[in-house]
Amino acid sequence: MKTIIEPFRIKSVEPLHHTTPEERERYLEEAGYNLFLIEARNILIDLLTDSGTSAMSTEQWAAMMRGDESYAGSESFHRMRRVVQDLTGFRHVIPTHQGRAAERILFTVLCRPGHVVPNNTHFDTTRANIEFTGARAVDLPSPEAADTQARLDFKGNMDTAALERLIETEGAARIPLVMLTVTNNSGGGQPVSLANIEAVRRVAARHGIPLYLDACRFAENAWFIQQREPGCSHLTPKQVAQKMFSLADGCTFSAKKDAFANIGGFLCTNDDRLAAQETNLLILTEGFPTYGGLAGRDLDAIAVGLEEVLDPDYLRYRVVSTGYLGRHIADAGVPIVEPPGGHAIYIDAARMLPHIPRSQFPAQALAVELYRHAGIRSVEIGSVMFGAEARQELLRLAIPRRVYTQSHIDYVVEAILEVNARKQALRGLEIVHEPPFLRHFTARFRRL
Repeated sequence: MKTIIEPFRIKSVEPLHHTTPEERERYLEEAGYNLFLIEARNILIDLLTDSGTSAMSTEQWAAMMRGDESYAGSESFHRMRRVVQDLTGFRHVIPTHQGRAAERILFTVLCRPGHVVPNNTHFDTTRANIEFTGARAVDLPSPEAADTQARLDFKGNMDTAALERLIETEGAARIPLVMLTVTNNSGGGQPVSLANIEAVRRVAARHGIPLYLDACRFAENAWFIQQREPGCSHLTPKQVAQKMFSLADGCTFSAKKDAFANIGGFLCTNDDRLAAQETNLLILTEGFPTYGGLAGRDLDAIAVGLEEVLDPDYLRYRVVSTGYLGRHIADAGVPIVEPPGGHAIYIDAARMLPHIPRSQFPAQALAVELYRHAGIRSVEIGSVMFGAEARQELLRLAIPRRVYTQSHIDYVVEAILEVNARKQALRGLEIVHEPPFLRHFTARFRRL
């Protein structure tokens, strides 16, 4: 049969709260037109992020009842470590309360003022944690990524020629690590090929620079490799993932994405000396090395989730259901980043709203209107989030895992098409308040 159905059935439900357009206009005004500042109970469909918003399985809930809350030597940690080591092959597994804590520890240990950290595309917290140390974050996406409409298999790749030039210009001594984000979140959720990971590895190794993966969505990336890359179709998603990790020297991981967990993360390395430094910092700011700021029950939920996420039936459903949203709006004339990725659909707001200049934040304006019109929360990935570093003006519709049904997505499609039909009426925004870091979380705007 051609129909792909959800590979699960619903056992518990959570009510949704409908609001009126007038109420939503008031909420927007009170929040300074920043959707992060609107209370969740006033959101109908929440596509702000896929981080920590997944529905956990019966096996994960059962595992949580086994959680060992011992301060030191928790069995929950040992269960999680066995799963992580089997998947990644890394010797040292350092638990953290979420991915950005792993980033902070890694960059605090490795980075100094004057250092440069290349990535295919840094996400917001990654860039902020690098820059907080005084180092500079540099994006090196593949040239093909600039064309949002090009339907290519691996637009999340790093430009290895640009990486070579950067190392030659800056000097290897000033580059403490090279990082690859899989999938490339800020680059439209596009996957990275196994061949590109191998090529980046060769460049980094030739100059004695360690390679790290930002592995938040490693399973989705592995699925795209298995489906699209020559010579990989005979491999299971887990085997592909193991190959990906085998090419790296370490990784950061937010378990709030491809482990279905509501909280948690970890930092991995094969370097004994580095692991000792990272563990000392963990103890100072996160907790003992066998809990790292997490309850034992969360460690157990992560362990189960890391095994469930590699199920081919789930990954097929995940990618097809996300693509369903993308194709329905793109085929009706809404410009998206092509082809659809695994965890989100990205609308090219600059292309959709050419009458709104970048200085007036077209993607933020679109996010505001989508909420005002239909109660749908999304997030800007553009000049609000990245300032002058922004390469594109995108609106991300991130799909929580195992949460929404097809009828929810059909509602989203209908709402987007209705907004698109009167897009010329949309106007831009200006910032009236912003913090020094990660301004998109708390900035406030006014309509122009």
